[in-house]
Amino acid sequence: MLVLTPIVRSLSTQNKALIMKLFYAPGACSLSPHIVLREAGVTFTLEKVDTVTGTTESGADYSRINAKGYVPALQIEDGAVLTEGAAVVQFIADQHPDAKLAPAAGSLERARLQEHLNFIASELHKAFTPLFKPDSTDEMKTAAKANVRRRLGQIEQQLADGRDYLMGEDFTVADAYLFTVANWAIPTGIGLGAWPRLKALVTRIAERPSVKAALAAEGLAA
Repeated sequence: MLVLTPIVRSLSTQNKALIMKLFYAPGACSLSPHIVLREAGVTFTLEKVDTVTGTTESGADYSRINAKGYVPALQIEDGAVLTEGAAVVQFIADQHPDAKLAPAAGSLERARLQEHLNFIASELHKAFTPLFKPDSTDEMKTAAKANVRRRLGQIEQQLADGRDYLMGEDFTVADAYLFTVANWAIPTGIGLGAWPRLKALVTRIAERPSVKAALAAEGLAA
């Protein structure tokens, strides 16, 4: 059994330290908040979920933690549970503003961040879904790959101005989500070769210490 050893960093004295537990499945979209937790220097623990059997690594019934049945779920020390990746990463960023993982709430830049998160969640993430479902027909998979390629092409166009990350010069929670989902192009046979700017971005993100640590903790290759 894989032994998980999360990185724990000191928190800003300006913020109360909330102890958090992330329920995850290796390589799933829960990798995004996992990366963000490490970027923010949050004190947290991990618990792996078998989404097929619906049980956690400790033997708990996951449906009693997250009735939706999928990951991620972020459990906070007071017992509150937050789901949906885009909401989870923004919550973490707002709890730890010193990490500068999201622009200030109410700003145009924050709306741009949400624009990126919503696009990744509703268009790119969901476009991959048929490629991971065992009951998808070849026709469905062909259509899904075409849709994924179209969405990846749209991101490639956004990067044409030479920006380092989705929001410009700074890494944000949107980059963590994009890194997670874009990497699904590898096992699905799509690859990233047709989108050199996006491929370069994914490669750049992969070099971040937080990303390397998250991948190692989940037993994933870089």
